[in-house]
Amino acid sequence: MKRKLAVGAALSASALLAGALQAGAGLAQAAPAPVPAQERAALLAQAGADAPATARALGLGGTEKLVAKDVLTDANGNRHVRYERTYNGFPVLGGDLVVHRDSRGAVKSVDKAVKTAIAPASLTPKLSAEQAAAKAADAVKATMGLTGDTDEPALTSVDRTDAARLVVWAASGTPRLAYETRVEGMRADGTPSSQLVVTDAASGEVLSTREGVETANATGTGKGVFVGSVPLTTNSTGTTFELKDATRGGQYTVSLANKTGGNGTLYTDADNAWGDGTVANGQSAAVDAQYGAAATWDFYKTTFGRSGIRNDGVGAFSRVHYGRNYVNAFWSDSCFCMTYGDGASNTHPLTELDVSGHEMTHGVTASTAGLNYSGESGGLNEATSDIFGTAVEFHSNLSSDKGDYLIGELIDLNGNGTPLRYMDKPSKDGKSADYWSASVGSLNVHYSSGVANHFFYLLSEGSGAKTINGVAYDSPTYDGSTVTGIGRDKAVQIWYRALTVYMTSTTDYKGARAATLKAAGDLYGATSGEYQAVAAAWSGVNVN
Repeated sequence: MKRKLAVGAALSASALLAGALQAGAGLAQAAPAPVPAQERAALLAQAGADAPATARALGLGGTEKLVAKDVLTDANGNRHVRYERTYNGFPVLGGDLVVHRDSRGAVKSVDKAVKTAIAPASLTPKLSAEQAAAKAADAVKATMGLTGDTDEPALTSVDRTDAARLVVWAASGTPRLAYETRVEGMRADGTPSSQLVVTDAASGEVLSTREGVETANATGTGKGVFVGSVPLTTNSTGTTFELKDATRGGQYTVSLANKTGGNGTLYTDADNAWGDGTVANGQSAAVDAQYGAAATWDFYKTTFGRSGIRNDGVGAFSRVHYGRNYVNAFWSDSCFCMTYGDGASNTHPLTELDVSGHEMTHGVTASTAGLNYSGESGGLNEATSDIFGTAVEFHSNLSSDKGDYLIGELIDLNGNGTPLRYMDKPSKDGKSADYWSASVGSLNVHYSSGVANHFFYLLSEGSGAKTINGVAYDSPTYDGSTVTGIGRDKAVQIWYRALTVYMTSTTDYKGARAATLKAAGDLYGATSGEYQAVAAAWSGVNVN
């Protein structure tokens, strides 16, 4: 999957654009405990072995099987196992669930992406895989040149259609047999497109289309365009130095040399002093990207005990100098990498720190809740990246890029010095939603994210006027109520636990309220001030 920053709607590559005492007790009992990679692998293996018994205990039919995806263990011994599901051997899209067990192994509760029984009327397709792939390609081609209602850059080419696979579609409507086909192409702004198209196996009706591109051991020094002068952990070969960090899962940075594909060329240097802070020096953007990846790794490790994006100790890699005049950045699950364009005139790279945190967080979301990249769940996906991208910036505490509740404030994509998005009052960008409404799910996911971004700001800092690190904020509420913040550190813990323990692929804003309240109850107690603040902050953005 890939995802974008904000200029356009994201592809599956995520892109950047378009009570105190009781609280302490709750935190001590429920806080997630860091799990070594080897132990995590053993827990996953055990969850897999227990899957048949778990399926029976949940009342699933004999044709339904559970596949363990992730395990989270609390300090008090409670365990949360995330499963994907198959039906008669076919993957079930929308069948994911999380089973919560106490320290003795008893099932406490279950969170499901869909509540209805999964029982397709037929398991015999009327269309062949070739026919389904052709219909999927035709559906994508029909959108070429169109931007739709989401401001997503228009599709300009369809370059490849992969073989269709049979699945069971259960994310919406009546569960049915379907085909899933990946159709790849390119968008007008140079962002690659990798659309997953789900079609009814009987009629060929398009049931869903979503982008897979979501639109971030020597000690050297670097001077980046945005991060300034920073230390870098690099690799010495004996004759040269590589921009590769063995202490953080082997993550590294390459140059694409203005190409739009491939794995690029690993950066090397003779004296281990990288970049000079200017755009003209190609290493400067690489310093930003490598430092951003390290800062994001450190934030997740220090704050949550998470070892890398997938929590498996493996680092992603970064690609800089993508294409020409490419004004975006994106994360791709398929290459497990971040990619940064050089912006207008190839002189405005998108390698800002909160962009790095934003893009890598798309990978975290994909490996945990797997929030669908459309509708309200897509807005929550984007907001999650904004929330943790912001947290990475505060955590790093660079003098050249102090923490703030602004997204992309240094890359100046608007050309007038304004940030890409505002968390205290999202509508200041002219497109994002401050509050929930029945139509918010029809917005581009970068704009529907405003509801959750606003919630996070209110929960962290409260409503009204406030100045932080020299930036003035003034956050309103839907009902005119006053919200008192609990601090960013607690708000981050609540959102992370909600994401990794309670949210599923189809979680909407109502579900996000429920998930964060559960998380706050786990961490601080159901009668705590933190729990009440979560409820108040959601009401402040009209999610009740």
